[in-house]
Amino acid sequence: QVQLVESGGGLVQAGGSLRLSCAASGSIVRSDDMGWYRQAPGKQRELVATITRGGSTNTADSVKGRFTISRDNAKNTVYLQMNSLKPDDTAVYYCNADLWTDISSHMRYWGKGTLVTVSS
Repeated sequence: QVQLVESGGGLVQAGGSLRLSCAASGSIVRSDDMGWYRQAPGKQRELVATITRGGSTNTADSVKGRFTISRDNAKNTVYLQMNSLKPDDTAVYYCNADLWTDISSHMRYWGKGTLVTVSS
């Protein structure tokens, strides 16, 4: 069974840093686009950053210059380095990935989320 497992969330003071990880496990042939989304209380889920298999990135304006997405293709893992955190960054962060389970079949998967809380 294919799944995405996030880790690295927690409580941090404003100005601090956290590093999120998301590892894909199961019968995976390859991973294509991977990314992070977040959902704050009472708000819709929004894109934080995405990265292609080749390393091209797309980052939301709200976190540009503070958050960096990266990946390890051999480990089917994506990371999100979050610096200079603000209380507005408080949210559940979800991992998303386009995963191939055989040479002709792929689909997008979501992780269950990891909570990031930034105190002022």
